[in-house]
Amino acid sequence: MRYYKKKEAIDKRKADIQPIGDSLKALMQAYRLDGKLSEVQLVQNWEKIMGKPIALKTQQLYFKDGKLFVKLTSAPLKHELNMSKSKVIEILNTEAGSDVVKDIIFL
Repeated sequence: MRYYKKKEAIDKRKADIQPIGDSLKALMQAYRLDGKLSEVQLVQNWEKIMGKPIALKTQQLYFKDGKLFVKLTSAPLKHELNMSKSKVIEILNTEAGSDVVKDIIFL
């Protein structure tokens, strides 16, 4: 009786091994959670992405149907961000690595 495995059996098993990061990405795609995770990461990193002055004037952030709703306390900032809406969408999607933000609504 053998208590050790043949080299071929060990090599076959190692061929099935993949990095845990790839496994987690596949799992997130299988359960269709990768988009939701990207949305949560954008909301959490809002201050880092947009800067501290904008983050201080941001009251609330939430996603609904691919749209990012941003409630601001400053009317001039709201107007300024509305004027550069496409640039903000581009910055956020670049940070997320995919097309997460379809539109931004400043409230």
